[in-house]
Amino acid sequence: MRTPTTAEVGRGSMQSTVVEIDGFRGQLISADHADYDIARAVWNGAIDRPPHLIARCIGTADTVAAVRFARDHNLEIAIRGGGHNVAGTAVCDDGIVIDLSAMRGVRVDPVGRRAWVQGGALWGDVDHETQAYGLATTGGIVSHTGVAGLTLGGGVGWLMRKHGLTVDNLLAVDVVTADGELLRASDHEHPDLFWALRGGGGNFGVVTSFEFGLHSVGPIVLTGPILWDATDAGEVLRFYRDFVRDAPDELGTVVRFGAAPPLPVIPADLHWRQVMMVGTCYAGPITDGEQVLRPLRTFRTPLLDLVGPTPYVGSRARSTRLSSTVGTTIGSPPTSPNSATTSST
Repeated sequence: MRTPTTAEVGRGSMQSTVVEIDGFRGQLISADHADYDIARAVWNGAIDRPPHLIARCIGTADTVAAVRFARDHNLEIAIRGGGHNVAGTAVCDDGIVIDLSAMRGVRVDPVGRRAWVQGGALWGDVDHETQAYGLATTGGIVSHTGVAGLTLGGGVGWLMRKHGLTVDNLLAVDVVTADGELLRASDHEHPDLFWALRGGGGNFGVVTSFEFGLHSVGPIVLTGPILWDATDAGEVLRFYRDFVRDAPDELGTVVRFGAAPPLPVIPADLHWRQVMMVGTCYAGPITDGEQVLRPLRTFRTPLLDLVGPTPYVGSRARSTRLSSTVGTTIGSPPTSPNSATTSST
């Protein structure tokens, strides 16, 4: 496939050229392409980096071809999965972005309780498919987070106290190494590489597919945020500290500090008010969850209590909308013995 572009192919040669990547069937996007600015934009709008070339892959073979091209031409590489990393590592200056965002396929084996997920998928894609069978795995707080970045960084989420971190549920990966070789890594194949990928942070290769173990979750869970005025944060945090220490593993929580966003579910008089918010998700029987959460929901008369039975997929979408709250986030730590398999978060 050929795309006219002005690009530095290798270091030190800026000239008009025609870029061709052998064996590549996806889309090549250069600075003169109409979609260039959209394709290089990431979740953090403060990141503004102009790569010479974006190689939008449609499959693993394209990823192999793009890695080999970058190696042969001495180009800096950035890998884009969901593009959600706050540091903007999904895009680079003066290099090539290997863009997996078109690779969002998810396949579920409900009997074996496994899911195969392509490297550009978002957690919303995974939930959509796995919840058709009443299954899920630990995968972040919001639905627009990329599967690849979260997993390779360790992976926290609502289900981590019960089912461990995302990497605790990772069974195998397909990975393209720096020399362009495609490998499968698991506990039994290239185990050292698999160990490194499970929370090692990056630069071990490009993971094009993940295999996850799944668990029975939902489809209805008890979930939602509880908001207190920011001036009550000290007392609420002390109570929360003691409350969450003895909470069952089915309860996942996250604490946020900042301004209440102007969403329809939040009364207008609370919009932009400084608040402390505890997000909750009880992945067990609803009646049990109501009993477990009652002490937290009644402490110091919250400003707003949005906890209620919600489809698990819907709860993640609501968390995505509420993530517009600015400020600091604290998550409750995993307590399951499974979480001891990695120290990364």
